[in-house]
Amino acid sequence: MADIRSYPFVRHLRSNPTSYIVHAKKGTVRHRGPGAAFYFRALNAAISEVPTAEAELSMLFGARTKDFQEVAVQATVTYRFADPEVAAARIDFAIDPYSGQWIGKPLEQVGSRITELAQQYAVEHISSVPLVEVLGAGIPTVRSITATGLAGDERLAETSVVVVAVRIVSVRPQADLERALETPVRERVQQDADAASYERRALAVERERAIAENELQSKIELATREQQLVQQEGANAQRRATEEAATALIASKANAERAKLDSAARADSTRVIGAANAESEAARLAAYAGVDPSVLTALALQELAQHLPEIGTLNLTPDVLTQALTRLGAPAPAAPASAPAPPAEPR
Repeated sequence: MADIRSYPFVRHLRSNPTSYIVHAKKGTVRHRGPGAAFYFRALNAAISEVPTAEAELSMLFGARTKDFQEVAVQATVTYRFADPEVAAARIDFAIDPYSGQWIGKPLEQVGSRITELAQQYAVEHISSVPLVEVLGAGIPTVRSITATGLAGDERLAETSVVVVAVRIVSVRPQADLERALETPVRERVQQDADAASYERRALAVERERAIAENELQSKIELATREQQLVQQEGANAQRRATEEAATALIASKANAERAKLDSAARADSTRVIGAANAESEAARLAAYAGVDPSVLTALALQELAQHLPEIGTLNLTPDVLTQALTRLGAPAPAAPASAPAPPAEPR
């Protein structure tokens, strides 16, 4: 709003850059333009202030479709004044020369006119189509028809109002009807969600089955390999036992053959030694064949004496000595010539 300050006998007005000021004195325009600043006298001044910036107007109104269903339309209209002087001439934008405030309510008047016109064009279109069409693809059509109607309206053109843009925020039916209309869509969405859930679960089950099959196949393969390992170990053990048995048999045969050879060698050695001893004894006996028996007795006693324990003291009485000498002097009986000499026992 304009800033008005009081001085002695005059007042000073200073407006904003987005406000168009028209100052008339006694029917003659003295000052005009945006952002004007001037001195004036309050008693003979008529001042109008028209905003030149774009303004937005929100509206909410109801309409009835072709099938007699109530809908609520929420829209926003952006407008501006193309020619502020024309707007000031057609609409009361006069301000109080003392406070700078609008005397009337010009923006409310303009807003009410735009709201009524927008509602008229929107309702005319909505009333000619059924509810489903309005809710399905009606918002762009309603916006286009409303914007076209407001742009070509003569009443707005006469007041220099230019509609810059029209936005239809929503077109909604009554709450119970909206819930009823949402039910099939919700059911379809729920069905799609259930189908997706079932597919996900089926996929999860399929993957779990594949994993279980892989685990089972792995277990079967592992068991098969374990069986092959056991068979191979058994075969290796059997082959090892066979080879060890063959080796033991060969060793036993070798030991038996060696023992046989040793026994034969010992028998041969015994036979040779026995034969040698027999020949030696025979030769010795043959050497004693023509010897006097008394000499043989003396030799036997000599050899017996070699095997007797050592005698420290020997007492010989005359009787014992006489008897021994008598026996030594007596002739020995002749042995029969045909008797063979006894074989010498091996030592």
